[in-house]
Amino acid sequence: MAYKKALAAAAGMILATAAHAQAAGSNIVSLGWFRVMPNSSSDPLFVNSVGGAPVNQSVPNTGAKIKEADTVGLAFTHFFTDNVAVELVGGLPPRHKIEGTGSFSGYGEIGSAKQWSPAVLAKWYFFSADSKFRPYVGAGLNYTWFSDEKITSSAFQNQVLGRGTPGSKSNVTTDSSLNPVLNVGATYAITKDWFVGLSVSYLPLKTTAKIDTTLINGVHIQSEAKIKINPVVTFLNVGYRF
Repeated sequence: MAYKKALAAAAGMILATAAHAQAAGSNIVSLGWFRVMPNSSSDPLFVNSVGGAPVNQSVPNTGAKIKEADTVGLAFTHFFTDNVAVELVGGLPPRHKIEGTGSFSGYGEIGSAKQWSPAVLAKWYFFSADSKFRPYVGAGLNYTWFSDEKITSSAFQNQVLGRGTPGSKSNVTTDSSLNPVLNVGATYAITKDWFVGLSVSYLPLKTTAKIDTTLINGVHIQSEAKIKINPVVTFLNVGYRF
């Protein structure tokens, strides 16, 4: 009978551990798939100067939009209480294709850039720590910057930025920004240590792309485009508690 009592006690301990897999003090690492879906629009291309002389003129019926992108996401979550957690989230930077709109639409893809968007979120989990299904809401801050920005259409480069002059080159830079993040989602416990999760986030994000074009004769043309990105981001993931 002693061994039966020992087995029952061990089973009770296992069940108790499984029942509090997302309790105060728990740490969870999640790996999964980010889908970044911009709701983008832009102001017309604005020419600041040509050869150092101010122009300050917009080009009517021009614009650009940011296309969707996929990447690998990684998150670390710590539970301070059974219901309150803080999450650090990031991932491999997705490369966004940029397409022309208005009179630029005929060029198709005109550029691309990589987006870096780490974030920290405070999250409130509903239900008790022993619930398998736990929805949550969250809010936090995101810092976004871009890298490897470039013009990818030679026709757009020569005909628009180079003003019909072959052999021009352009350097593109973008602003970085600190942005709020709104987040909703849920996790489902498969075992005491393994989880699956899905979240949806929204970022009110905008940037200014600054373009320095050098013509073949050495003349510089400075122009810019203000772009609203405002992405909705989904994160389908698998998590492990340790």
